[in-house]
Amino acid sequence: MRRLLCLLILPLLLAGCAEHIWASDEAVQKARYHSSEPTSITLFTVVRKRGNEGAHSGLMINGSERVIYDPAGTWTNPAAPERNDLHFGMTPLMVKYYIDYHARTTYDVYEQTVRVSPEVAQLAIQKAEAEGASMKAMCGNSVSAVLKGLPGFENVRSSFFPGRLMREFATLPGVVTMHYTDSDDDNNKGLLATQVAAPGQ
Repeated sequence: MRRLLCLLILPLLLAGCAEHIWASDEAVQKARYHSSEPTSITLFTVVRKRGNEGAHSGLMINGSERVIYDPAGTWTNPAAPERNDLHFGMTPLMVKYYIDYHARTTYDVYEQTVRVSPEVAQLAIQKAEAEGASMKAMCGNSVSAVLKGLPGFENVRSSFFPGRLMREFATLPGVVTMHYTDSDDDNNKGLLATQVAAPGQ
């Protein structure tokens, strides 16, 4: 009984560990980016090369604008202002930066994309906004919470594990997968310092 109580209380205690960031209205409005590509939802999974284990999940949504929901993530860029783990202004260059930041000598990045209707894409953006800042190590749970209940994603279950989420996403009809590798050093702080670009690039 004591163990069960600890398991129930732990998420409440950790909730205070979520980092709340809120970019200004001006910054978000200036950065907003609309892609001419078909509306879609993309799951990014960072996979540890040794052991092939999922280490992080992020969700890119291309709807009325293109955003990335990166719960408990460490990537940041002045041209992609953040509001509680949701990054705006995800131009092709920003997406490239996002992938490059996570791919390194010890980690690969998998990109899985499915086309969705504009209505589903917009609902996903709204759910990501409502989900808010995630506590550390809860990225898989937060991303699956956004996907849960979306039309067409009924088979994607809630999961704390990015690898399991990636495998379930792979079963969606029409999914297109890309695999990225890189020889970057594990310390990507220097890489972040170089990833500064004007909005719209």
